[in-house]
Parts: sequence; C-alpha cells; structure tokens
Amino acid sequence: MEKTIDENVQGNALDVTPKNNNTKKLFIESYGCAMNFSDSEVVASILSKQGYNTTQILEEADLVLVNTCSIRDKAEQTVRKRLEKYNAVKRDHNPKMKVGVLGCMAERLKEKFLDQEKIVDMVVGPDAYKDIPNLLAEVEDGKDAVNVILSKEETYGDISPVRLNSNGINALVSITRGCDNMCTFCVVPFTRGRERSRDPRSILEEINELSVKGYKEITLLGQNVDSYLWYGGGLKKEFKNATEMQKATAISFSQLLDQVATAQPHMRVRFSTSNPQDMTQDVFVVMAKHKNICNHVHLPVQSGSDRILKEMNRQHTVAQYITLVEKLKEILPDCSISQDLITGFPSETEADHQDTLALMQQVKFAFGYMYKYSERPGTMAARKFEDDIPEATKKRRLTEIVEAQRAHGAYRTQEFVGKTTEVLIERSSKKNQDQWSGRNQQSIVVVFPKETYQPGDFVNVKITNCTSATLIGQAVGLSKA
Repeated sequence: MEKTIDENVQGNALDVTPKNNNTKKLFIESYGCAMNFSDSEVVASILSKQGYNTTQILEEADLVLVNTCSIRDKAEQTVRKRLEKYNAVKRDHNPKMKVGVLGCMAERLKEKFLDQEKIVDMVVGPDAYKDIPNLLAEVEDGKDAVNVILSKEETYGDISPVRLNSNGINALVSITRGCDNMCTFCVVPFTRGRERSRDPRSILEEINELSVKGYKEITLLGQNVDSYLWYGGGLKKEFKNATEMQKATAISFSQLLDQVATAQPHMRVRFSTSNPQDMTQDVFVVMAKHKNICNHVHLPVQSGSDRILKEMNRQHTVAQYITLVEKLKEILPDCSISQDLITGFPSETEADHQDTLALMQQVKFAFGYMYKYSERPGTMAARKFEDDIPEATKKRRLTEIVEAQRAHGAYRTQEFVGKTTEVLIERSSKKNQDQWSGRNQQSIVVVFPKETYQPGDFVNVKITNCTSATLIGQAVGLSKA
C-alpha cells in the first residue's frame, strides 16, 4: 500500500441517484486528500437543491467542477491537464458548459485562473461552497465569479452530504477543518485556514443517519483530528485562557471518539489524520475500550532526522515519536501504524536520510505514503530555504524509502499468516472478480473467495498467504461481533 506522489494523486467522476425534478447535470471530480472527496459530497448536496443531478458523462454536463489539491506540484499539474480537457470538450461539444475550480488550488491561485489563465468561469475556495448558487448567477451575468474567503467557523456542519460514488458501506464524516500547525513545507494553513471544530451533535446526527441507511463503517476526518475541541464554535485562540475554555465544558477528540463508538457499537470507526504533537494517550485508551474502533493509527512522521524535523517546524522529535509509538503498542499491541514521509527536504544530508531509514526499521510501519519534497509557493520553506537537493538524489532516496516500506509491509502482513482476522467486505477484488476485498481492523486489505458472502458482511477470514500489502485467506464464517 505504499504510494509515491505520482500514485497518490487520484480523481474520479462521481455519481449519485438522480432526483426526478432535477434537470441540470453536474460532472464533478476530486483530487488529493480524503477531505476533498468529502467536500465534493457537500458541493453535490448544495447543487442538488439548485436542480443538479450528477453525471459521469463529461460531454453532457451543464456544470463541470474539479476539486483540487495543492499539496504537491504534481497534483496541480494533474488538475491543469483536466482543465485543458474540460475546455476542449466545452469548445468542441458543449459551448454552454460552465467550468469551475474548487478547493485548495482555487484558494492558492485565486483570481489568476480568471484574469491571467482564463481557463475557468468560477473559482471557489474550500469555505465558500454555500456561495456557489450566487456565483453561478454571476457567471450567467457575465461577471467574474470568485469567493475564496476563509471562515472562522465550521462551514458545513448543517449540510447533509450527498454520498457520491458510494458503495453504501464506508462513509467520510468531517469533524474539523483547517490547521494551526505551520509546517514549513505545507500549504494547508493557507488554503484551508485556521482550525475549527464541528458541533458534536451534528456529527452524531450524521453518523446516526448513516447507520439507518445501512452504512457499516465511518471515518472521522480532518487535517488534524487530534486537535478537535468543541466549546461552542469559533477559533480556539479566541479564548483568552485555558480557564475560560474549561468553563465552556469542552469536548476533546478522545471524548468525541468515545461518544461516536458508544452511539453506534455495531459500526466500525476509523479516524484520519493524526499529528504526533497532538495525539494523546487518552485516545489510545478509548480505542482499547471499544471493539468497534479500528486498531489503526495513521501517524505522519515526515522525517527520521531531528534536524530536518526542526527545519520542517514539526513539533516533535524522533525520541518523542518513538515514545508515542511505544505507548500505543503498550495499550494496543495489535494496532497497526502507518506513516507519511518526505524525502529530499532542503539541506537533507545522506546522514539525515539514513536516520529516516533507521526510524522506519525501528517502527516497521504497516504501510505509508512517501513523497519527494515539492516546493510550494507561499510556504515558509519556499521563502526560507533553497530547494537544493538534486532531483536524481530525491528519486534515489525515495526509491530506498519505498523499498524499505515494502519490506516492512511484508513483515507486518506475514504476522497475520495462520491467524484469523475480521474483515468488512467492501467490493470485488480488482484482480479477481471471484474474490471479495475488504479491510481488517488494522486497515490492511484482505482478499478471499466470495462463496455466499455479500458486501457489508463482517467475515472472519483465516489468513493463508500474503504479499507486502495484501492478506490472502479463506472465510471461516460471519463475525459475531
């Protein structure tokens, strides 16, 4: 399951059950992180009330939207190629088609799309999706349609997302937006704004609705879920002091996680993404308390060198990270851990690179997402550091990290051989239509013969073989959990 940057950028046309009274057609694609895919579901919900059904046929769309990622240059280049495709279809097949760009790339480039490049009709930042109906009216009037204003509050807590391209089993539930951690390499604080948390009541209402509709697993989603803190809304830093925050009877992430798992004991619960500096032991305790909270933590480390971590403005050291991992394993021995790593950060030496490989060897991550450093305009790293690592060196170091992760992934999957693991069936295997594919509690993919089982079933599977990323086995019966 290790991915390089080229593999991690993904997009898909999304589809929902049409509403009979809707006559206009929306084609929407999402690229990048899970939050973008979740946001696209919010956009589809907003536009469904404006008379739009979604379509998978680009040529017939009245409105084409692309939800964008700015985390890597490769992601932006992918979006630009898609915009070229949209405009070619608009020119050759459907002159009345409107094209809009959403998300982080819209926030970063703003009016440039309209003024300099003239390749879209509408530019909408991550916090402005409720304004899309007004922006569409401006487009019809021949005006520039731009809204990239960042909010101080959770923007979409009152919207019930339209589940796009859904398998009816897994769903994303947004709990926070934005990020206060100013990592020098990252554009997220600039494109998604400051951290704000969503009202826990609306979170629980959404999850309860998903349960009624038959969903079996939800992922609590945010740029940094561990910093979730609800005390009435707004920015955390607007409170004068900790005492004032306590008076507001704040709900932390561990408390929210406990509430969610308690409310839906038969629904699997996952969460992503965590930050080492904000992850606390009480989260591990809650995970151990509830069988329906999956035994997997995605815990980005970014580098195994303390010097590079400091240059990245990461608020943890290697030793602190290892201590956190050891505490997690003490409380949850069967928990899997995955990582994010960046190689080729400015000034990274061969010794720094070896430190990263040493950290990987010590932890032996189950899987991870690995990237070459990509300078992002506007970030502190772009302003402060020279991108001085040769491309060939970046590629070589990335290859070494990916190879190490493949070996460690094989080590972790091998631990399951001969054991029985609970799997939630999600879909047919891509490689073999006679097999089901799903994930176990540790978020590792498991494939096994279909027999009489169905998507959405929790099945116990005896593992007989494995690859570095996949478990292979035979079902031994439905899970009674």
